[in-house]
This record gives sequence, C-alpha cells and structure tokens, in this order.
Amino acid sequence: MKRLVLASNNAGKLRELKAALAPLGIEPVTQGELGIAEAEEPYVTFVENALAKARHASAASGLPALADDSGICVAALGGAPGVRSARFAGEPRSDGRNNKRLLDVLHGESDRRAWYHAVLVFVRHAEDPQPVIAEGSWHGEIALAPRGAGGFGYDPIFWLPERACTSAELDLETKQAMSHRGQALRALLERLPGRW
Repeated sequence: MKRLVLASNNAGKLRELKAALAPLGIEPVTQGELGIAEAEEPYVTFVENALAKARHASAASGLPALADDSGICVAALGGAPGVRSARFAGEPRSDGRNNKRLLDVLHGESDRRAWYHAVLVFVRHAEDPQPVIAEGSWHGEIALAPRGAGGFGYDPIFWLPERACTSAELDLETKQAMSHRGQALRALLERLPGRW
C-alpha cells in the first residue's frame, strides 16, 4: 500500500476521498492522525489554498500529500462565500449557521444560481515543482429551505433542479458521481499513477 497524508480534518471530505483512493492501493492517513495542525488559508483562490495545505502536510509528515480546497459560490454574491465557505458565519465553524446565514443573505433574491467548486492538489513532497492540480464544478441553485440529512456543508440547501432534490438527499454513490469533488478526484486519479 502507498501512503499519503490527507491535508484535511473535514470528516465528510475524508470519507469521500478515502473511498475513492482505497481501490488504487493508496492508504490515506489524515493529518489529524499524525498530529499535524491545519495550515493557514490566507489566499483568495481555491488553488492557492489547496497548494499551501498540501505543501504544509507533506513537509510535516514526510509523505506525499493530497489537499482539497472547495466551497460554494453564489452568482448573486459575486462568487461569495467561495474560499470562505467554511467560515461564512464566523467561528467556530458550523454547517448549520453557515446555511442559515446564506439563506438570510439571499432572502428575497430571485437569482439563486450557485455552484460548488473543488480543487485537489497532490504533491510528491513539500518542494514538488510539479504539483498535480485538478478541478471540478457542480452547478445548481440555493434552495429556499434546508432539505435532507445526508452530505455536509451546504448540501441541505444546494438544490439540483434536474433531480428535484438537494444534494443532501442523494446517496453517497450518486453524489460522488455528480459532485465537484468527484469530478476533480476522477481527473486527479487519471494523472496520479504517472506522477507518484
């Protein structure tokens, strides 16, 4: 088994990434399991934050690293909350408070178009000059009220018109097939074997 460190402590993301990596003979270990603190995320783009997180985890562990930076972007808010999605309602982070804040901000707004965006970055080592970068986007709308108990983050309010449900109402397999992170992960995995 090849080992890599996942530069995340988000349980939902970890569940999705571990499930995808296991069939490839890759044993992911979380940075939390290795006692590695979260990296700073000072940048305004997903790609810069993901790269910083991957380099930080690799430097601290001595292992190859995989990092994700993702969030929800809302057309009426000029792409916000974007990279600030996890902290949209402030600290401590709370999916429920983030969802409530977004619904409050969009109250009365007719343009409810939104998309999830994910960037995955793999580095062989902390100084890797050729990181593998993969992206994915998943388009939908912001619902008027939360629905569903699955998923995490903004899933209860991310409405999928073509399915007439929120992403929180999808089973994990269907979500992975459609989602921004699933798209990015498939793109990354196509390139990973030649770069390990």
